Amino acid sequence: MAEFSWPVRVYYEDTDAGGIVYYANYLKFCERARTEWLRALGVEQDIWLREGIGFVVRHVALDLRAPALFNDTLRVTVVPSRIRKASIECRQEIYNAAGTLLCVADVKAACVHLNTMKPVAIPGPIIEVIGRGS
Repeated sequence: MAEFSWPVRVYYEDTDAGGIVYYANYLKFCERARTEWLRALGVEQDIWLREGIGFVVRHVALDLRAPALFNDTLRVTVVPSRIRKASIECRQEIYNAAGTLLCVADVKAACVHLNTMKPVAIPGPIIEVIGRGS
């Protein structure tokens, strides 16, 4: 499936006292990229949230390979790897400006009804644009 990428700048707030990105912040970078990927496909999540439909991360596997540093410019990719009735799995990679792979994240997000937090089928319009964008 097609790769989407999103630029991220490392701010001081993203780092520890040594200027190295704190591991949990890689998850934030990935979340931003997935949101922008959906937005680029025309999926505005706030509209679906008003309908009671949202995506929640169910599983993440994070492989940290090299550190990102304060003021680095990063590229965060999103490649949907599996689309099921009520979930999407993505492979995400984070690279620095030199092209060094810093982090690999495998993310599974479930589509849920926010009132019950039970899985629901991903709405057809979202499936359609994801299919076209891949």
